[in-house]
Amino acid sequence: QVGQAAYSASKGGIVGMTLPIARDLAPLGIRVVTIAPGLFSTPLLAGLPEKVRNFLGQQVPFPSRLGEPAEYAHLVQALAENPMINGEVVRLDGALRMQP
Repeated sequence: QVGQAAYSASKGGIVGMTLPIARDLAPLGIRVVTIAPGLFSTPLLAGLPEKVRNFLGQQVPFPSRLGEPAEYAHLVQALAENPMINGEVVRLDGALRMQP
């Protein structure tokens, strides 16, 4: 988004470090997986007017709504249970790409 250069750089740093850190920690049996969430129904978003929350949810291609905390937790569980997932960034955003 316009005006989000610092935010983008910080997120890019996390994404860029995921694989190298996973490789560094592999000898210790530690896996590294990054979850990149989209718009989720959080206490922060709950403070916004309903009209704004509905608008944000409609920006998500499918499913066209805000994510639920249980869906995030479900992904965490699936990642933890699968030992072959390592050094990966997983987007959890319903194919959302924010407009400029």
